[in-house]
Amino acid sequence: MGHSHSHGHAHGGHDHQDHDESREIVAPSGVVRLEVFEDGVPPRFRLRAQTGPALTAQAVTVETLRPDGARQVFTMTDRGGYLESVDKIPEPHAFAANVRIGKDIYPVVFEEHEQAQGSATRDNNMRAAIVHVMADAAVSVLVIVGLLLARAFGWLWMDPVAGIIGACVIASWSYGLIRDTGAILLDMNPDRSMASKLRQAVEGDGDQLADLHLWRLGPGHLGAIVSVVTAKPREADYYRSRLARFTSLSTVEVTRQS
Repeated sequence: MGHSHSHGHAHGGHDHQDHDESREIVAPSGVVRLEVFEDGVPPRFRLRAQTGPALTAQAVTVETLRPDGARQVFTMTDRGGYLESVDKIPEPHAFAANVRIGKDIYPVVFEEHEQAQGSATRDNNMRAAIVHVMADAAVSVLVIVGLLLARAFGWLWMDPVAGIIGACVIASWSYGLIRDTGAILLDMNPDRSMASKLRQAVEGDGDQLADLHLWRLGPGHLGAIVSVVTAKPREADYYRSRLARFTSLSTVEVTRQS
């Protein structure tokens, strides 16, 4: 029950990689990398020359344009080896950016990553083990308390009451576990919010989503079959690239219908 999963469906390949929130810019003077850096610090832009001459802070600015029309210009400061924005980047990190290097402007796009939420991320194996141990401990405590009260006050009815309470607690925990694992066995949609966002990502450019099957492969890992109706000459790889921001999708199969 580790990170290797198998499933009865046939899938097209989709490589799941950690996204480092960086973009590569090919300028006449060389290759420049722009990244949103937030490793233990407030998020800021960092810009460094991969090839070619070093960048100067006075020659570089980054302007963000958000979906609501809000704009913000970030000036840079030299940190020795790379440039960093003076101001931090507000959330969310979903925006278009115009990077000015000298007199040239390079547009890039950052998208907020989407991850599975709720029951799709739970490790039910660990959950079942914890429920089992906690149920044993709870019943043992209740039985001991019942016997002590029966001995001290003559409340003989405390022993069966403790047993009934323990049974109710175990039944409640078991119901939740059976409900969630049953949904996995039936390949039910584990995250309706993600399904809605997947639909928006596919249909946002004029295509039509004919069918979507989203199911859980393991904790935090989902599989998807996406059937798209389009009149445009697009291959399956185009739609896989549009769904790349959904980092919980470990495998994606795309079928295209003209």
